[in-house]
Amino acid sequence: MGTVLTGATICTASGAFRADLRLEGETVDSVGFGLARPGDAVVDLPDRLLLPGAVDVHTHFDLPLTTTSTADDFASGTAAALLGGTTTVVDYATAFRGQSAAEGIEAWHGRADGRAFCDYAFHLALTDWKGSLAEELPSVIDGGISSFKLYMAYKGSLQVDDGALYAAARRIGELGGLLCVHCENGDLVAARAEELVASGVTGPAGHPLSRPASVEAEAVGRMIAIADLARCPLYVVHVSAERSMREIVMARRRGQPLFAETCPQYLLLDEGRYGREGLKAAAFVLAPPLRSAADGRALWGRLARGEIDTVATDHCSFTLAQKAVGLDDFRLIPNGLPGVEHRLVLLYSEGVAKGRLSLERFVDSCCTAPARLFGLRGKGSLEPGSDGDVVVFDPRVEWVLSASNQHHRTDYTPYEGLAVKGRVESVFLRGRRLVDGGTLLDGTPRGRYRRRQPFSKGVRP
Repeated sequence: MGTVLTGATICTASGAFRADLRLEGETVDSVGFGLARPGDAVVDLPDRLLLPGAVDVHTHFDLPLTTTSTADDFASGTAAALLGGTTTVVDYATAFRGQSAAEGIEAWHGRADGRAFCDYAFHLALTDWKGSLAEELPSVIDGGISSFKLYMAYKGSLQVDDGALYAAARRIGELGGLLCVHCENGDLVAARAEELVASGVTGPAGHPLSRPASVEAEAVGRMIAIADLARCPLYVVHVSAERSMREIVMARRRGQPLFAETCPQYLLLDEGRYGREGLKAAAFVLAPPLRSAADGRALWGRLARGEIDTVATDHCSFTLAQKAVGLDDFRLIPNGLPGVEHRLVLLYSEGVAKGRLSLERFVDSCCTAPARLFGLRGKGSLEPGSDGDVVVFDPRVEWVLSASNQHHRTDYTPYEGLAVKGRVESVFLRGRRLVDGGTLLDGTPRGRYRRRQPFSKGVRP
């Protein structure tokens, strides 16, 4: 017995068309007309869009920091994701300094097992580089983790030097993995921050001054050179500035395997938020920081042309009380914004509905390309045989985003008061309807851990 969704428009990365879709078991059985069989449930969905379950490849759930941890754990984070139409997340498991890769991965499995409401996978973030880690990587890839993150920022904690970046990239490239990098010059950021504090600039307004677009663009260019020498495919996370995109586009034109991610906050918000007082500014502290409105417009153009491959959220949530710790020293404000619940509606409302983004690019950047790049077989597609992950989206509904109607475990949203058009109506995960009318139908976490293919095995775009 299956479920047939009729009357809607099916939206894919290659086009949108009227057809019905039949789910049976955990997969998409067929797409076409006259699909219903005896015993099937038929759901009529006129004027709706059917989207593939969205894939968010950049989240930080239950991430421990020196003195705190992110507000959303795997339960609250994945529940919010599912309610917003994201059926799979790829979170950054982290091997902190002194830990083996296996210890870092085991810790993240402990955080997620039995708590996830949507399907999930892991990248592995490495905070140093040594021979023992190099020896572990084949078993990590065999275990279904095929992408690795290194940081050029956060001096003294997460940052690694260029020699480590090169050695890690060589090893990852040899093994068919994909290297993800946070590109900011951490030495310059630390030096500028120290100068600002010494001069009396201690509040949140100092944060963007300490890490201007030039320190991101310089790191992007340097990392491109390192990855090229190492013969390793590179994925630049959370690109915030047009200067960085110029470096990326030039390298891609030279034939380098290189991919770019941006986030809704860089498309929709700008550095004017830092001109506010106290917590109203601290709430928007993240790295890289918000840029100019001109940067945002340029990123929309890059996304529309396919020069930006994916839109992820970098969901790294903190409450206002957690942000308040650094009101007198911006270096202490935990970096990050909530957003995993709102990615689809923001990109549809501000992109598709306003003519900035085609429906095809919307689906590709939020669903299909992330699944393809990160080896998530069966995800990001509505083709027969793919996972039965389907989002029923009503493009007619108009509503207002607010902390009062979100499901993140934070007491604010960066998009407070934003009027949007379009809403996730229901969500199917592997053929089972788990969300309807904006409500979770089942309080049981049903997400599964997903092993991923190596990047080298046919998942290039």
